[in-house]
Amino acid sequence: MTHDVLTITTSKKILIMDDEDFIRETFGELLKKMGCTVDFATDGSELLESIRKSALEGHPFDAVIMDLTIPGGMGGKETIAELRKINPGIVAFVSSGYNDDPIMAHPESYGFTDKISKPFRRSDLQKLMERWLLVQ
Repeated sequence: MTHDVLTITTSKKILIMDDEDFIRETFGELLKKMGCTVDFATDGSELLESIRKSALEGHPFDAVIMDLTIPGGMGGKETIAELRKINPGIVAFVSSGYNDDPIMAHPESYGFTDKISKPFRRSDLQKLMERWLLVQ
């Protein structure tokens, strides 16, 4: 089954963490076209603050996409353990261009749900969403 742009049946709230504006914007645009609500963080401490705040407001995030490494800040590698303490069941994707990193090879062994490699195609993101977030 092929889709030009997948529309998610139930809107999902997704937090995107990356230090590069272009990557955040690209993820955001594609996810919005799929019917998601998106928010952004530039590092792990900002992500954790947003996760806590949204939970307190009664509108928790359904998923996060975290860059593996953030120069000068908390990347996904440093953030995942704290995120799991706050919200053990959240869907957490790791994103990186370092595809030889052990975390990218076995994301579930490090607390992540799955991975998306950079550079990515729209179809890569679509398959990830279909696998983990869509109501079938």
